Amino acid sequence: MSGVVEARLAELGLTLPEVVPPLATYQPAVRSGDYVFTAGQLPMVKGKLPLTGKVGAEVSAEQAKQLAATCALNALAAVKSVVGDLDRIARVVKVVGFVASAPDFTAQPGVLNGASELLGEVLGEKGVHARSAVGVAVLPLDAPVEIEIQVELLPS
Repeated sequence: MSGVVEARLAELGLTLPEVVPPLATYQPAVRSGDYVFTAGQLPMVKGKLPLTGKVGAEVSAEQAKQLAATCALNALAAVKSVVGDLDRIARVVKVVGFVASAPDFTAQPGVLNGASELLGEVLGEKGVHARSAVGVAVLPLDAPVEIEIQVELLPS
């Protein structure tokens, strides 16, 4: 099913990817009432991480910002896997992002702008959200960034 949101993705030159299979025992997204919560989404592209390492060391802040956008795109795919149609999104409520950071790297919010900007470009006002940006020592598979989102759905 393709709707307004997926048409907007196409206008931006983006394609909704297949849902990234879980790396352990969890679901990529879970619906609870009118909300969908995604698991942490890595910046996987066709089953692989395009870059690994710490932001501020092996990975630049600009590269990590692009990876955060990929994480957000993967999160939208996870939401769609649960609800079937991204046009059911009333709004993105919250984004939580983790940045594998070199010890002296403190620009985590700028990295997560990649995810926030993508959600805004795709969803407009529905993409405006609360957010947490957290620097961490390491992420699964040595990913530079990981994003999870929470969305509210329109009433059925």
